[in-house]
Amino acid sequence: MDRVNASTPAAPSDDPARAAFAALRTPEGERLLAALRDHDPADELATATRLRRTHPAELVSAALGQARLRQRAVAKFGAEDAHRMYFTPNGVEQATRTSVAAHRAARFAGLGVRSVADLCCGIGGDAIALARAGIAVLAVDRDPLTAEVARANAEALGLAGLIEVRCADVTEIDTAPYHAVFVDPARRGGRGRIFDPEAYSPPLSWATAAALKAPRAALKIAPGIPHEAIGPEAEAEWISDGGDVKEAVLWYGEGFAPGAFRATLLPSGATLTAPAPLPAPPVGPVGRYLYEPDGAVIRAHLVADIVERCGGRLVDETIAYVTSDEPYSSPYVAGYEITDELPFNMKKLKALLREREVGVLTVKKRGSAVEPEELRRRMKLSGPGSATVFLTRVAGAPTMLIGHPLG
Repeated sequence: MDRVNASTPAAPSDDPARAAFAALRTPEGERLLAALRDHDPADELATATRLRRTHPAELVSAALGQARLRQRAVAKFGAEDAHRMYFTPNGVEQATRTSVAAHRAARFAGLGVRSVADLCCGIGGDAIALARAGIAVLAVDRDPLTAEVARANAEALGLAGLIEVRCADVTEIDTAPYHAVFVDPARRGGRGRIFDPEAYSPPLSWATAAALKAPRAALKIAPGIPHEAIGPEAEAEWISDGGDVKEAVLWYGEGFAPGAFRATLLPSGATLTAPAPLPAPPVGPVGRYLYEPDGAVIRAHLVADIVERCGGRLVDETIAYVTSDEPYSSPYVAGYEITDELPFNMKKLKALLREREVGVLTVKKRGSAVEPEELRRRMKLSGPGSATVFLTRVAGAPTMLIGHPLG
């Protein structure tokens, strides 16, 4: 296939954003960015004033803006990559973090995939992970500036030989030459997050049709997608990183399990899966131990699997807290030993915590409207002890469970 990467495309004079980005890629712009790597945003006004004595004001503004974006991107990409890459505000917000992109690339690579059409590539986060897994990538985005940023990132990280960037409408791309397709539809609009999958750009129905035409495919979707919106052809995977649910992926084609639900926990890579939705788990009284499933397990509707594994039950049919009478250890849950179960009552909780000299209180809640910070403020804590309180429902009744982490 023909390579379409250009070294540094000329920016039209009537597009200020592209002109500013082109200026950043000049030797002067790169020197400015290098000098701003560790600058303190609190000193930005003084820094701008100083730099404008020797550099054009427009270039200084663009460099300061890019330096802020790079600092924000460190959380997703790590300092080494983030300070070599380029970003747009939307690109930082919507890009896949490196750990999640690497997990997805590893699944493709493990199945022998050697080329991927990355549709709606954004600033190139997924394309970078795929290329680092040894996969050739066609990265497509319809926004000219975003495509230029993705191309610059491939070059900055030494991956231009594996990543071809094309500015085009993804619906017009022929994906037949590629071993797999990856689609990351835009899920934000002018008013914020988009929750209707058919309002994605492109719509989920189009992305699904594109996936079903490919030998293998992955669609990145919002983790809150209703399960009924997931077709039977897909294996659905929810991914958490450090305990926070980051995204969901629909996998299609050879090597995946249609209809299965999967929860994957990073950085460990632990994966829990079920071939189909499980029956509703039993509900019963609070035992000595309480388990809080990882968010990916909850999103994947695999709490019933945890109940079965620990020989326990739910505390309420609508609440994802699992309880048992025997201790249970698993990477998919955080475990606690419960010492007290009380009807919800602020005064009683305050008296109990004061009696036990609790100065450090962790507040967790499910099924309660009480805000943790407000509760801590009202408790007026002091003392050397610590405790965890769960604000929840037990058999439909507002309840407080007090305990401490296992281990």
